[in-house]
Amino acid sequence: MNMKTKDSNAPSLKLDQSALDAAAKSIDDGAVTPSFTAYREEIIQLLNDALATELVCVLRYKRHHFTATGVHSSKIAEEFLVHANEESGHADRLAERIVQLGGSPDFSPDSLTARSHADYDGSKDLKAMIRANLIAERIAIESYRQMINLISEYDSTTRRLLEDILADEEEHADELSDWLST
Repeated sequence: MNMKTKDSNAPSLKLDQSALDAAAKSIDDGAVTPSFTAYREEIIQLLNDALATELVCVLRYKRHHFTATGVHSSKIAEEFLVHANEESGHADRLAERIVQLGGSPDFSPDSLTARSHADYDGSKDLKAMIRANLIAERIAIESYRQMINLISEYDSTTRRLLEDILADEEEHADELSDWLST
């Protein structure tokens, strides 16, 4: 058996009892304990911008679902609806996390497009719709990757949520890319 010895300069693996005591006293804050990151407000803002992006994506996919025409439009239009519903689920999960962090999810229609990383699209041509959705998915992928990198050491719960959503966005992009090449 190969046993490693502790380096004398290594930090001790002990819980901070004062932080545990503080967590027991501030129960009105739910899951947000006093030792939670100083970046909480910035994380909430990032999540609200991601929420806006997901909601704009829902609206774009829904519009494309109802307006897609052409030879192959039926199958693709149904997939647009599937994507819209998945994006709606992402929005719900983001809103729930914002509330868990003590924030307020921003569903304001007046600022959705300004806060969204992706654009709304009014294309009428099926190929243009696919292209617009692929661009939006690629933007979402990049924004989630950046958010994950920014918060990874400060909020592991939000990081895991964003990683899960990122996986869905990558699947969407792969599917849209396949459609665009056919």
